[in-house]
Amino acid sequence: MDSEAVTPERDRSPTAGEADAEEGSRSGVSGPSRLAAWWAEWRRTITLALAACAALLLVSHFVVEPFQVPSSSMENTLRVGDRVLVDKLAYRFGGSPRRGDVIVFDGKDSFSTGSGTDYVKRVIGIGGDRVTCCDTQGRLSVNGHPLAETYLFPGDAPSRVPFDIVVPPGRLWVMGDHRSDSADSRDHLGDPGGGTVPVGEVIGRADWIAWPAGHWTRLRRPATFSAVPAPAGAHG
Repeated sequence: MDSEAVTPERDRSPTAGEADAEEGSRSGVSGPSRLAAWWAEWRRTITLALAACAALLLVSHFVVEPFQVPSSSMENTLRVGDRVLVDKLAYRFGGSPRRGDVIVFDGKDSFSTGSGTDYVKRVIGIGGDRVTCCDTQGRLSVNGHPLAETYLFPGDAPSRVPFDIVVPPGRLWVMGDHRSDSADSRDHLGDPGGGTVPVGEVIGRADWIAWPAGHWTRLRRPATFSAVPAPAGAHG
């Protein structure tokens, strides 16, 4: 006979102690241990949730921040209630606002006299630009180049207020797309800065309409500004 053969063990009834041990092994852990495992799992879940919230707050504060459009001054590009995603890093590393950009800025000391209100407008002129209205066809001109403003609210004139301004260095001339319903640079011509906004007060560039879903779109710089020449006397 092969001495290495294994003989199957016969079934036998477990003793009382063995039955208790077997029952404990089936339940996995005892009461206190089960509570500790439950709490450890919840603690991991809470930690992950807090980390996700912190990451979201950091992104919102430093990178991308959602803003809700409160008025009709930018129709039809932006409508009341739209949520726009604002790139807060767009101008932080050597970049600067460009003609045609839709920006969000703090209007304190330029547009508002209160504690500071955020505005959303389109950049029409940058430092050194001469912005005028209007030519014989009723158009705005930047450095002598007439603008074909296809983004204007249907039926709106480019401006019913004539103006002729040279934008100071480091500042912006901004206007809403719904010109007849927009309080913008034209309304502050007599204020310090002549209605222009300091570049340093720009919060960021509005790049996307994120909500409502049916209005989801990217906000692109209009081609009309690509043909605007540099200001007179500018180099490069």
